[in-house]
Amino acid sequence: MADKIIYVLNGPNLNMLGTRQPEIYGRDTLDDIAARLVAQGEALGLTIDMRQSNHEGHLVDWLHEAHFEKVHAVLLNAGAYTHTSIALHDAIKSITVPVIEVHLSDPETREPFRHISYVGMAAIDCVKGLGADSYRVALEKAAAL
Repeated sequence: MADKIIYVLNGPNLNMLGTRQPEIYGRDTLDDIAARLVAQGEALGLTIDMRQSNHEGHLVDWLHEAHFEKVHAVLLNAGAYTHTSIALHDAIKSITVPVIEVHLSDPETREPFRHISYVGMAAIDCVKGLGADSYRVALEKAAAL
């Protein structure tokens, strides 16, 4: 087992990847992405702990857990909560673990309501618009921290 743990937290509707609007989000399922991240993590000496919830409070709890468990970093795709959740913003600000925001699409090129990111206001970095590769690039950034 690797010494450095990376939490990969996924928000609402990401359990629907592969079938939900594939023209925007691609055909990879969250399990497909997880399998690639675990393999990439092993190659980088990292342990990947990937989770998904449609409930905002679970994401907040997992961010707090990351702090208390002293994980190396968090990759956070908060889904639609990105644009609405001051609770996630405050949770990120309340922890010492670096958080990298992740998006499959580029929210800034989509509907105007997606242009604001409360997560991004608190995260140390953002990787977006690369499809499933957004997670790969974000993991490389986390490994370099």
